[in-house]
Amino acid sequence: MTKLVLMSRDYDMSHLVQPILRAAPDLDVVMHGEHSAGDAEIAVCWNPPSGALAALPKLRLVHSIAAGVDNILSDPALPAVPLCRVVDPQHARGMSEFVTWGVLHFHRQLDRVLANQRLDRWFRHNQRDASECAVGIMGLGEIGSRVATDLQRFGFAVHGWARKPRELPGVTTFAGPQEFKPFLQATDILVCLLPLTHETRWILNANTFEHLRPGAKLIHVGRGEHLVPADLIAALTSGQIGGAIVDVFPTEPLPPEDHLWRAPNLIVTPHMASVASSETIGTQVAHNARRLIRGEALQNVVDVTRGY
Repeated sequence: MTKLVLMSRDYDMSHLVQPILRAAPDLDVVMHGEHSAGDAEIAVCWNPPSGALAALPKLRLVHSIAAGVDNILSDPALPAVPLCRVVDPQHARGMSEFVTWGVLHFHRQLDRVLANQRLDRWFRHNQRDASECAVGIMGLGEIGSRVATDLQRFGFAVHGWARKPRELPGVTTFAGPQEFKPFLQATDILVCLLPLTHETRWILNANTFEHLRPGAKLIHVGRGEHLVPADLIAALTSGQIGGAIVDVFPTEPLPPEDHLWRAPNLIVTPHMASVASSETIGTQVAHNARRLIRGEALQNVVDVTRGY
């Protein structure tokens, strides 16, 4: 019987045991720390302890429970075995819901409305048409393209930036480092949906913020290590960034003493923009486990050189 271990340093993964067993009852599913876990051939992970995967001598497959794998790739001792991720057909919709909420929150100036409410102040701010608000999306993959399409339905002026040239109906697209600055200069609300790569790590920094329109807003739902927190706090304090919603952080959970909790005009959300259901995760993990056992090609394999 093939053994599968569930492994995380900060997330209770026990809710995945039954969904995996329902899809593949012939697997032996154990939790990290159990005596027999060292014999596991498959490790299903979210933010695994550093070096824990290398301590599994029989390991044949590492499987993330999410679309992102940067918390696995960051382990310097990561074994050279296939790495797979979960691709949830509903993930793009959930992400689009979250981003649309954020864009509408800033476009309709609800951040200012809520600030006035805390002061018992009745004041109606001037509104502008959605077509006058330029939303810039960093990353035009499956999710970024879905978000761009949905925001167009609300009438927003949408443009996007990606590593390579892309064509999307109704979307002005920019590509490569040489077009990054013009993209930023045309943006009122910046949405980060990039994968984490060597080129994109720490891309949300002071230089990026300086090239945005003064008072621009940020919605960050990409990867934690895209963001330089100190640079965002400085930009919020100066007013160069007029408000931000951040869902992913370099360190998670965000420590209670972190200055981001108290940064002005910032909404902190606990990595909740879009989360696959336990059944979706369990089914995809189980199906890949069976493919591994049968010697078949795995699905949703990560290109570790690109990081996605």
